[in-house]
Amino acid sequence: MADLAFTLKPQARSEIGESRLLRFALIILAISFLTVVLLLPLIIVFSEALRKGAEVFFKAFTEPDTRAALRLTLLVAVIAVPFNMVFGVAASWAVTKFNFKGKSLLLTLIDLPFSISPVISGLVYVLLFGAQGWLGPWLKLHNIEIIFAVPGIVLATVFVTFPFVARELIPLMQAQGTAEEEAALTLGASGWHTFAHVTLPNIKWALLYGVLLCNARAMGEFGAVSVVSGHIRGLTTTLPLQIEILYNEYNFTAAFAVATLLAGLALFTLILKSLLEWRFADELAAANRP
Repeated sequence: MADLAFTLKPQARSEIGESRLLRFALIILAISFLTVVLLLPLIIVFSEALRKGAEVFFKAFTEPDTRAALRLTLLVAVIAVPFNMVFGVAASWAVTKFNFKGKSLLLTLIDLPFSISPVISGLVYVLLFGAQGWLGPWLKLHNIEIIFAVPGIVLATVFVTFPFVARELIPLMQAQGTAEEEAALTLGASGWHTFAHVTLPNIKWALLYGVLLCNARAMGEFGAVSVVSGHIRGLTTTLPLQIEILYNEYNFTAAFAVATLLAGLALFTLILKSLLEWRFADELAAANRP
């Protein structure tokens, strides 16, 4: 037995050494990749934005078109995020708490924006609501503007962002089960009372996490919004589109200055995401605990 243990020790040490070497190599690879893909672009954005000094940097935010783009970006987020929050909670509640025909179809439709290009979703709205689209003549007859106007931008943003809340809530609510809701209903609570005092408190951190991701995507969306906006300066350009316009006009300092807003939003999102992931992990572990 001792001889067997003695013969195994060098092999075990060799395996441990190889494992440590492999872990070290993977860590270096991951850090190198993140440095090239994430850190260097961020450094370039901020360095280019401040290259001509703080005065030029802040002047970029005083331009009327940039201020209009910021207002439109915030308006679209204020409309799209609450809508997707309500949809995400309702869809998750239906999928996890009830059995009904078409549940698989609903889950497939929720994942649809993840599987198609945002540009394609924008083109779909153009074909539907554009001047030559299916509903275009009727909309023109009633003086309703959707494409190349704010409603089209809102619709495109809602489409590309509506899976985020639902996809964060569904796994958690499936893990939690229906025992607490059934107990509340047995004790005489109504459906809405059960939702407000049992379901909602149990999902609050996952809900905040999903809303955070939804808001970040809504404010940074480019592809679908680019198709339906028409790039009308001061009217239908969001911050990502305004950055593209400034860059194409060789106004690089202003373009990078405006880009720092979205970069700052991304960094803020990462910080909150980490905090919510920590809280969400505790909540999910508690739900899986027998």
